[in-house]
Amino acid sequence: MLKQESKEDHQISFTSESFQNELFDYSHQDIEESNEIFYHENRLSSSLNARLIGMISLVGVFGTGIFLSSGGTLATAGPVGMILAYVLVGTVVAANQICMVETSCFYPATSSYVAQSEQFIDKSLGFVFGICSTYNSLIPGELTATTVIMTYWTDINPAVFITIFGLFIVATNIYKVRWYGEIEFFFGILKLLLCAGLILVGLVIDLGGAPNQKRLGFHYWKTPGPFAEKYASGSLGKFLGFWKAVSSVVYAFGGLQNITMLAGETEYPRRAIYRAGKRIMTRVLSIYIIMVFILSMIVPSNDKIIAHPNGTASGSPWVRAVNLAGIKVLPHIINAVVLTSALSAANLGIIKSSRNIFALAIKKQLPSIFLKVNRHGLPYVAVAFSCAFLPLGYMTVNKSAATVFSWFQNIGSSDLLLTWIAIAINHIAMSRAMKAQGYSRKDLPYTFPIGKYCGYYSLFFSILFLLTGGFPAFIHGYWNFATLFSAYFVIPLSLGLFIFAKLFFKTKYIKPSEVRLKPLFFDVQNRPEPPYEKLHGWQWLSLLWG
Repeated sequence: MLKQESKEDHQISFTSESFQNELFDYSHQDIEESNEIFYHENRLSSSLNARLIGMISLVGVFGTGIFLSSGGTLATAGPVGMILAYVLVGTVVAANQICMVETSCFYPATSSYVAQSEQFIDKSLGFVFGICSTYNSLIPGELTATTVIMTYWTDINPAVFITIFGLFIVATNIYKVRWYGEIEFFFGILKLLLCAGLILVGLVIDLGGAPNQKRLGFHYWKTPGPFAEKYASGSLGKFLGFWKAVSSVVYAFGGLQNITMLAGETEYPRRAIYRAGKRIMTRVLSIYIIMVFILSMIVPSNDKIIAHPNGTASGSPWVRAVNLAGIKVLPHIINAVVLTSALSAANLGIIKSSRNIFALAIKKQLPSIFLKVNRHGLPYVAVAFSCAFLPLGYMTVNKSAATVFSWFQNIGSSDLLLTWIAIAINHIAMSRAMKAQGYSRKDLPYTFPIGKYCGYYSLFFSILFLLTGGFPAFIHGYWNFATLFSAYFVIPLSLGLFIFAKLFFKTKYIKPSEVRLKPLFFDVQNRPEPPYEKLHGWQWLSLLWG
């Protein structure tokens, strides 16, 4: 019997009675189905590892949300309200991350939740998730964001920067995935250094070490107060401000689910996903809570500048804090790292859309030409197709076209919550199928102690966040069709795509008893993964990014 355990990863061996009885009882059909499921995955490169996968996810999370938009969140909810919003959403994200890791370690597929929906629930549902995620990723919103960031330094025509950065994105993605991984690793190191630097600077400012400011302590928690009022006065206004902040914080956590997006291109994907998922989850939550806690003490929530960020460092709450303290130079550093954040997000858009397209082509829901890979195992046709949409960024150069572009961009703004819902229901469906077929959680290659509860917890709050995301549009005096459109259009879009897929592909809901689990268990056994070696000497430094 294959059994692999390490002190670091606690890989679960196959010990349940139900599975032991069938451990070597695989039919020829089971083996053929396993080969069929993973045939195209095996054609991709396997050059990524836990180091690169983990940093790619960190890069995707630590973006403009914490560096720029957190000021608007602080102004909306107040210092304590902002911290509570991050804590609440953080618990939902952690539960969703556990669901994603358990499911993806069992079925490590390119595009992760898209392929898993087709395997565990219904091919039409996978089509819906794949198309919505692809559409959202194809709109080059982050590419155009780089032009806004550059206005902090120059007023050159934005088309110049769209061209330069667009070519950089194409060059990063079109050759091989290892190249992309190493570039994102470098960007990730810069972001981690910036986060550490901002935490230290924030502590210095708060404790009275700044040249133009006395010790602050918790002064801003008292004046203007721990909570800000929004849309109404009194306790209702404070709650509405908090709940509005929750909607903003949701998007600050976008990117964590990308750990599994490149599972098919990862060396030893199961152990890499488990280690990266476990570490990234704890680090992101810890760093976020520490940063927003410090931010709440060094900038007043009623500051007019942070309430209306302009997309550059001048509107960053961190820059506002150092300006109030009389510290120079740092704003330029923050703007430079924010620029790398925008480039990383644009790169990630190409990765997500191309891998979703590849996954849909595997299921014959898109043309088979997208299955072509180059000699480095890169799905170059899908990547080229995704890159072909980058010129849409030129629409922002013209004022009227920019309005149209923003409408296109807003359609996919709630796709993140749809992704969380997909991950949660995949985990629930997998668990139901295992129970129906006599397997237990001990049969999974990797598990978490609270894993069986996480799917329902994450699903409940993800749906709640989605349904209430546009609530300001229903408050008298705050009607805004653009807000309503961006918050809820994904719902009718998903329903429309699902009906189309059911009629066109004629798919059926897969009953728990009919889910093909044995081919997946065969793959787990047939592709054993060695445990990680113990760290020695300088290798302990890898804990900073591994």
